[in-house]
Amino acid sequence: MSDPAAWPIDAIRRQFPALVRQKDGEPVVFLDGPAGSQVPKSVADAVTHYLLTTNANHGAAHATSVESDAVLDQAHAALAAFVGTSDPDEISFGANMTTITLGVSRALARHWMPGDEIILSRLDHDANVTPWVLAAEDAGVLVHHIPLRPEDWTLDLDAYHNLLSEKTRLVAVGYASNATGTVNPVREMVAAARDAGALTYIDAVHYAPHGRINVADLDCDFLACSAYKFFGPHVGILYGRRSLLEQVRPYKLRPSTDQIPGKWMTGTQNHEGIAGAAAAVRYLAALDCDGEYAHVGGDYLSIEGLAGQLDRVFARSEEHEERLAERFLQELSSLSGVRIHGITDGDRLSQRVPTFSLTLDNVSPAAAAAYLADRGVYSWAGNHYALPFTLAAGLEPEGTLRLGALHYNTLQEIDRAIACLAEFLEQL
Repeated sequence: MSDPAAWPIDAIRRQFPALVRQKDGEPVVFLDGPAGSQVPKSVADAVTHYLLTTNANHGAAHATSVESDAVLDQAHAALAAFVGTSDPDEISFGANMTTITLGVSRALARHWMPGDEIILSRLDHDANVTPWVLAAEDAGVLVHHIPLRPEDWTLDLDAYHNLLSEKTRLVAVGYASNATGTVNPVREMVAAARDAGALTYIDAVHYAPHGRINVADLDCDFLACSAYKFFGPHVGILYGRRSLLEQVRPYKLRPSTDQIPGKWMTGTQNHEGIAGAAAAVRYLAALDCDGEYAHVGGDYLSIEGLAGQLDRVFARSEEHEERLAERFLQELSSLSGVRIHGITDGDRLSQRVPTFSLTLDNVSPAAAAAYLADRGVYSWAGNHYALPFTLAAGLEPEGTLRLGALHYNTLQEIDRAIACLAEFLEQL
């Protein structure tokens, strides 16, 4: 295991009830995190507590509604700290990142005209591609796609800069690829888009559990993520620059408020899920070196205090995950007939997260995933909704075998997974 002084892996794993699951007397290895993380008990407790004690709709005078609104206010503050803004009104919630992006794309497209252009990425999850393509079709706007460099399947940044022009209205790009694990140079890309006069929309769903998000530093206009990827329930989160959230008119019902953040949250929200999302942020902050649980609002820590704890936690978790990525690359390189799609240079670990997409000679990813599952190693096979990438890489229709680690995974689990994969290849 990792050095406990550097990363308290045993204490972390004790907080996740799912990690005690066994298959044939052996602990299950959860390397399916790229499709959704496991949840600590404190998050499940927060969801249960909301449903059993403060379950009410928004804005009434009676006690449960007042208490519910306080929980939601605390959640806006907690997620503000999580993404790096000091303004909780810049945070809104929705069903998931896909639904949020469909709504934002329609709202922004009101301001587009024929002759305008937008730029998308071939490395993105389709949730940050198709909503914009559909909106562009409705508005008569030209869509450009940033191509990929086949040697490591990273974005062709020269091509990106050449695509930018005074006609560009939007750049939508992922922070990290949920297929290859590549971390894109988002800060540089946002700066270039801003120089061209374009808005930016960042899909941080896959990056959120792996690295510290700071929208103030990125200077992006919008950023979306999903709590189910960073140890919470299925809730989507949108950050938007206050001036844009106030100016842009979303598709919403007439009785709903025109004030932010409510104007961007259509219908009754998943209040218990929002409570759980805030608890996921507090779980992460509690991994700070003092071991104390962090809180926001009322008797809770300030947004700034919570953000400081998250800064320190992510600095340590990134070191742990870099060791996991290094072990993945070392072990996978020893297997013949296995190809890694993405960055494989050990000197470039800072440019990726420990998510790996593989193809195997003469065998489908689905067959490999089924074999691993039968031996208690959980993975995924397919295109992982990263269809722009699998199309560009010629990997359709079977896609890849995807293994991905999170901060609760261990070096031993990676060794076991690769040993099972080696066993599978030997049997072939």
